[in-house]
Amino acid sequence: MTADTGYENPAPRKGFFTDTSVCIGCKACEVACKEWNLIPEDGLELTGMSYDNTVGLGADTWRHVAFIEQRKPLGGQESTASAASTVDLGMPAMPGAADRSEFRWLMASDVCKHCTEAACLDVCPTGALFRTEFDTVVVQEDICNGCGYCVPACPYGVIDQREDDGRVWKCTMCYDRVGDGMEPACAKACPTDSIQFGDLDELRERADERLAQLHDAGIDDARLYGRDPDDGVGGNGAFFLLLDEPEVYGFPPAPKVTTRDLPAMWRRAGLAAATLLTGLAATFLGRKR
Repeated sequence: MTADTGYENPAPRKGFFTDTSVCIGCKACEVACKEWNLIPEDGLELTGMSYDNTVGLGADTWRHVAFIEQRKPLGGQESTASAASTVDLGMPAMPGAADRSEFRWLMASDVCKHCTEAACLDVCPTGALFRTEFDTVVVQEDICNGCGYCVPACPYGVIDQREDDGRVWKCTMCYDRVGDGMEPACAKACPTDSIQFGDLDELRERADERLAQLHDAGIDDARLYGRDPDDGVGGNGAFFLLLDEPEVYGFPPAPKVTTRDLPAMWRRAGLAAATLLTGLAATFLGRKR
C-alpha cells in the first residue's frame, strides 16, 4: 500500500540508490537526462563554484552533479604526504605537498527524491502531479496550470517553474522508459554504477551492505540518507550513500512533510469560522429582539 493514495500497488516500488563514494563527476547522468527528456539547456556560463556550472536542481536540470572541495583526507586512508615520506624518492618535497594531501572531492548526483509522503501531491489542485504504478511521482505538464503551490511544499527544493510559462518540471524517473522495461537514462549512462535503479527493497539491502563495507574499511563518516522509512517523509524513492553530513551536500538534515499539519490547521480554521459565525448570529438575533 502507498502512503499517499491507499491503492494496492501491483508492481514493486522502483527507485534510485546513488552511491556517491564511486561518483567521478563525469556528468554523464546530466547529459543523458537532458537528451532523453528533451530538456532545454540551462545556461552555459561558468558560475565560479568549482566545476559546477548548473548549481542545483531546477525546471531545466533534473539531475545535478555537485562538486564539493574539502581540506580533509578520505577516512581510513593515509595521506599522500605521509605515504610518500616512507619512501626515499631522492627528490625534494614539493612546496605545499602536505597541505595538498589533506584534500578530497565529494561528488554526488542529486535528483528528485520521489518521497513516500509527497507534499507536492497534497497541494496540487489540478491533479497534474500523480503517483505512478511504480510509486514514483510525475508531473503531467499538459495539466499543470502553473499555480506553483508545489514549489514551496517540497522539503528538498526540487520542484521549479519554467520562466516561459510557469509550469513545473522535475525528474519523472524516466516513467516512459521504466514502463517499457528499461532503466532510466541517467542510470543507464552512469559509468561507475554510482546511480543504481531497481526494486526499492533490493536497493535498500544493497545500500546496507555497501555501508557496512565502507565502515569496515575505516570510512566512518559514510552514512545513508533517505533510506529510513521512518524518517520525516516516510523514506525516499531516491536515496543516497554520503561521505559527510547531509548539509555538506545541500540536503536538509531532517526533512519533514510540509503538509503534515494541514488537517489540524483546517480543523482550527473551521472551528474559528464556526465561532465567528456563532458570534455574528448571536449579535444579529440580539439586535432583532
